Amino acid sequence: MPNTYFILFELIIYIQFTLCLIHARKHGAGNLLRLLAGIFFGVLLELATIRQLNAYEYGRFVIMVLDVPLCIGVAWGCILYSVMEFSDGSSLPYFARPVLDGLLALNIDLALDAVAIRFGFWDWGNGLEFQYFGVPYANFWAWFWVIFFFSLGYRFLARRTDWVSSWVSPIIALVIGLAGVLATNALITFVIPWTYTMLTVTTVLIVALVFVIAYKPKFYLKPVPSLVFWVPFLTHAYILIAGLISGIILDPPFLLTFGLIMFATSIFLHHPTIKELFS
Repeated sequence: MPNTYFILFELIIYIQFTLCLIHARKHGAGNLLRLLAGIFFGVLLELATIRQLNAYEYGRFVIMVLDVPLCIGVAWGCILYSVMEFSDGSSLPYFARPVLDGLLALNIDLALDAVAIRFGFWDWGNGLEFQYFGVPYANFWAWFWVIFFFSLGYRFLARRTDWVSSWVSPIIALVIGLAGVLATNALITFVIPWTYTMLTVTTVLIVALVFVIAYKPKFYLKPVPSLVFWVPFLTHAYILIAGLISGIILDPPFLLTFGLIMFATSIFLHHPTIKELFS
């Protein structure tokens, strides 16, 4: 039976799902199908990646789909839904929004992954001193491309106003998302020499950040739902609170420092929503 930290982690994710589901149901079939497609995509990509790379395994959560916790697929769906809602309220050109989506997801993972493996949520099998405090650098590469490719695939037809947007866009997102993730997994694992992994990952993410900044994006030009704040906030808050209670986030203390930096970054990006919530 999973311990309390596992159960609370699942509960946080299902709360995020509830917030996304309420919004999606209010805003039409297209939004609902995008959310559900994101969850299906999340489960599929985890099953496929585990079998492609055999690089990590999950601990035992309450609800499992083979060897993948259902909550992980749900978490991918919620992250995809929230970051796309956020970027669609920005001034970024439509084609550039998947890049921002990928970077927004990394704001969560840079705080989450190294703490999660210390709770035993998943295990990369390399010890806690490997690369980024036990997390392979390639993991951050994968997080970026997972979000980027699904967002890119969905957006090809998403601006149409007919049934194609609602029913075909999720299918395209699934196909391009899975193909893109498996291809980039293979590239970083089997093609690029491991001595260049950190350089490759860092270069890609810096280029992505510079690309977004070059457009001098303005956010909240259109109203965005409060879930764009709550999804990252709940994850950051859980990791910080649970990490402090257990002491895990203090081993080493850098995890707390960087977690606070990522949390502060999220607060900064979403301060208009926070102001509206508490005004």
